[in-house]
Amino acid sequence: MNWQNTLCAIRLKTHVKIGQLEKNVPLSAADFDYSLPQELIAQHPLGQRDQSRLMVLRRKDRATEHRIFADLPELLQGNDLLVLNDTRVLPARLACRRKSGARIEGLFLCEPAQGRWQMMLKNAGRCKVGEALVLEGTEGLQLTLCEKLQQGQWLAKVNSDSAAAEILDRCGLTPLPPYIRRDARTADDADRLGYQTVYASRAGAVAAPTAGLHFTRPLMESLARRGVEMVYVTLHVGVGTFAPVKVQDLPQHRMHAEWYELPAQAAEKLNVARSQQRRIVAVGTTSVRVLETVAARGLPLGPASGWTDIFIYPPAHFRTVDALITNFHLPRSTLLMLVAAFCDPGGCGGVKMILDAYAEAARRRYRFYSYGDAMLIE
Repeated sequence: MNWQNTLCAIRLKTHVKIGQLEKNVPLSAADFDYSLPQELIAQHPLGQRDQSRLMVLRRKDRATEHRIFADLPELLQGNDLLVLNDTRVLPARLACRRKSGARIEGLFLCEPAQGRWQMMLKNAGRCKVGEALVLEGTEGLQLTLCEKLQQGQWLAKVNSDSAAAEILDRCGLTPLPPYIRRDARTADDADRLGYQTVYASRAGAVAAPTAGLHFTRPLMESLARRGVEMVYVTLHVGVGTFAPVKVQDLPQHRMHAEWYELPAQAAEKLNVARSQQRRIVAVGTTSVRVLETVAARGLPLGPASGWTDIFIYPPAHFRTVDALITNFHLPRSTLLMLVAAFCDPGGCGGVKMILDAYAEAARRRYRFYSYGDAMLIE
């Protein structure tokens, strides 16, 4: 069930603009294109998460080193502070049927009020407000369509007092991105485990914070013995994370909003680390977005929660992050743009740096995207 294909066209083969960017010429979305053989798009996670490959990219001299993720304890400094996103992916893909028997594919997005679901529906062009859809995999649960929203989204009322997470656990499937192909419902058991970090605790995401998929409990224990401290933030990753930037003029792009929280204890530890001049290492672009959203209000950091639509692209300054663990991202994605900005804070040279690193990774047959390999940028 590839409902995501209606949301965005993923460019699997595009043209790399390797040449030096012209000075004083604003960046465009096309500057973030690159070529990738389709066979390098990882379709399954490795059996042992921390055996994924890890490219180390050092920004000062643009040098690269090739390791495995299990080497992370010796690559990090003993007093680093690691920031992880503890969001948990919901089994948000749904199958519904109209009274006529026609099948409707759905994606749960959020529950703005008890019993009210915001959803995306595919093949719902003939659906009308007031219509009831039967939710497959349940005993008679129905979704009554209350309001048609923008971009294929609907507001629906479910005839149950159970929380959305409880219902989804019974009948939902893992919301894999469109470049991961699955043929049957029976494959979902493996993805429910594989497309989830081992430290996930707060349900609400419809996509995984993929940089965290490489961590194992033994690896985290090894990091702790090394002296690396860990704190958790939350950002419930939304479906917009897969969408490419379609406008050429980057400031015109409007980011999707995602719910986040920086707890008081995490804010305090981050402030202490900064005062002690210890490195703050963000695990994933989602952790960066939480920290930079809060830091934009001023330092030191304080506890905060709400919705963020922060869009970080070159040139950008980073107030809180010294190193970044991340995956290899899609062309023209906001994730790739954030990583490029991080490679050259305050400038635009990071675009060439990251595209050169991606080209090297492709030559060395790294695995790309959600179930793929990782980078440490320091």
